[in-house]
Amino acid sequence: MLGSPRQEGKVAGSGSETKESNRLIHETSTYLLQHAYNPVDWYPWGEEALEKARAENKPILLSIGYAACHWCHVMEHESFEDESTASLMNELFVNIKVDREERTDLDEIYMKAVQLMTGHGGWPMTVFLTPGLEPFFAGTYFPPQDRHGMPSFKKVIAGVARAWKEKPEEVLGSASEITEHLRAFEELGLEAGDGSGVEYDIIEQSLARLVKIFDPTWGGFGGAPKFPHSFCIDLALRSSLPDRPLAEGTRRQLREIVTTTLDKMAEGGIQDHLGGGFARYSVDRQWLVPHFEKMLYDNALLCQIYLRASRVVDRPCWRRVAAAIIDFAEGELGTGEGAFYSSLDADSEGEEGKFYVFGRQEIIDLLGEDDGAWVAAIYGVTETGNFEHGKSVLHLKKPLSDEERDRLEPLSKRLLDERAGRIRPGRDEKVLTSWNSLMISALVEAYLVLRERRYLEAGKRTACFILDNLLEDGKLLRTWGRGKARLSGYLDDYAYLIEALLDLASVDGDPVWYENARYLLEYMLEHFPDRENGGFFYTADDHEELVVRPRSHFDGSVPSGSSVAARCLLRMARLEGKDSYHETTASILSLYAPVARRSPDQFANMLCVMDSYLQRPREIALVYDSREKGSKRHEDFLFALNSSYRPDDVVLLFDCASPRPHPSPLLQGKIASGGKPTVYICSDFTCAEPIDDIDRLMKVVSENEVSND
Repeated sequence: MLGSPRQEGKVAGSGSETKESNRLIHETSTYLLQHAYNPVDWYPWGEEALEKARAENKPILLSIGYAACHWCHVMEHESFEDESTASLMNELFVNIKVDREERTDLDEIYMKAVQLMTGHGGWPMTVFLTPGLEPFFAGTYFPPQDRHGMPSFKKVIAGVARAWKEKPEEVLGSASEITEHLRAFEELGLEAGDGSGVEYDIIEQSLARLVKIFDPTWGGFGGAPKFPHSFCIDLALRSSLPDRPLAEGTRRQLREIVTTTLDKMAEGGIQDHLGGGFARYSVDRQWLVPHFEKMLYDNALLCQIYLRASRVVDRPCWRRVAAAIIDFAEGELGTGEGAFYSSLDADSEGEEGKFYVFGRQEIIDLLGEDDGAWVAAIYGVTETGNFEHGKSVLHLKKPLSDEERDRLEPLSKRLLDERAGRIRPGRDEKVLTSWNSLMISALVEAYLVLRERRYLEAGKRTACFILDNLLEDGKLLRTWGRGKARLSGYLDDYAYLIEALLDLASVDGDPVWYENARYLLEYMLEHFPDRENGGFFYTADDHEELVVRPRSHFDGSVPSGSSVAARCLLRMARLEGKDSYHETTASILSLYAPVARRSPDQFANMLCVMDSYLQRPREIALVYDSREKGSKRHEDFLFALNSSYRPDDVVLLFDCASPRPHPSPLLQGKIASGGKPTVYICSDFTCAEPIDDIDRLMKVVSENEVSND
């Protein structure tokens, strides 16, 4: 038991008003705590609620959302804070509230049920379950009164309760049928293989599909609403490299996808031009008006793609965009302990976007007539506005010259200072292992491209936070909040962290990163595989039993756990020299090849892994001794190795000053020659002559030719 189900307490932000809290008051999730004073008798997902449903033969009303979700807040205010609605819910159902970002396994399962039953999905998600957890009716947002063809929430819950009472056999039969569809959906008709069907024509066909759905005017893919689709951009970027077997015309088309999309997003209102960072998506085709929530994962992924692209196309503005993303993440999502919180809400003072928008006269009053009118013109702020109440979302009407940028910078800082005095959007103060791992990888990329050591140190601090706080008794945990870690890690937590640690091992010579990556990889291989059908489950083999055991198939707003796991295995196969890792990668790729061919936009990250699998990457070791004079010289070698974008190479660093040896076979027998940083460039574990001279290394890199012994 979680203790007394209701207790007296103060409502956050309500002054002296007091209400009774429900069971959610004991949770660590910001989203659940937002509902802790609803009159609904909410339970968190757990045995107490599930046993109550079984014992009383009551259906479950499962409500899933997240803290930055605008319509989740709307439905809470309209229905969950309404006493009469709550009374009906408490009488007729066992009510369970779930944070989708904590319990992504439940969200994965029941979102598919919503899509099966309604043809669409979204949050807030409302699903009615049997006591056996099988779904039988579902939807998303329901209004308090009948509206726009949608029934009221009260009408929905009354109808569902009546069907449960009067036609239980029909309800159970329908629930059973839907559950069978869910099981089939998890399998996707996949068949494991040995990699023999993985050929470059799959990538070529997928690229043709991306070119077809590309918006040549505004960048991105499709129409409104428009999402960044980082993995599609990444696939186009790597496929545009000169060593890919594509026609020159195709390469130019792919390069256009990258440059147009990144330029137009950077100019649009989806980027916060004052505080840095990107909103979740644009409600229009032009990237102008965003849905204002700002998520850690979006910004980590976009930071990486802007930096990678800047190694292929020299756009200083892309590097500035990436640096501003990190400034935003550290300034507005940083925990102060090295980790990052999850998101910022779209709303402030009950209005979406109010924190971010400006009126033209407001800017003139702040900056004066001349500067104010000029800044308003630069940012596209007009008298009528492009948003609600005559306000405007700041965006760039055109690329800025250096002179314009120099003039704009101090004036933008004054706007930012003014904005800082407004009531801020809410912040979801939970730390997720997976999303923080994405941010580590972004910080490593920033270190390599922007060449500032502070980014590496920030990435190491985040990794240490996870290893110190979210790895308990050899198992990775999902979430940390209010000083407490909880919930077993999912496939994406393991896979993203393994990749982040390998990224750190590629720029820092402490063996701790590699040692932890190797341990977590072996744990993942032990507890997550589908040994019958191939690939991975989303949950470990010791996870609680759910109505189905979910998989992680699709690359959506975040990469699928399956695609990142495959990339980690591919990297470790080169670093460990293990055929079994390579064979498992081949099996995963052959599993997904047929569906990736049909839907490249849903498997773009898996296609990136497939692209690397079909290349012949190099293994590169950089060995140095930090005790030697001028010990930071190894950074010159590291930056030279990474001056161009070679996404298939695997790199490993080792500092000879470490008190313990490095466990990777790639580093066996390799020394810092004469105490100097030394580079070993190898292919299939056959290495060229060591290089300990930076000028020679830069020549080799520029020629991109190494003769093996």
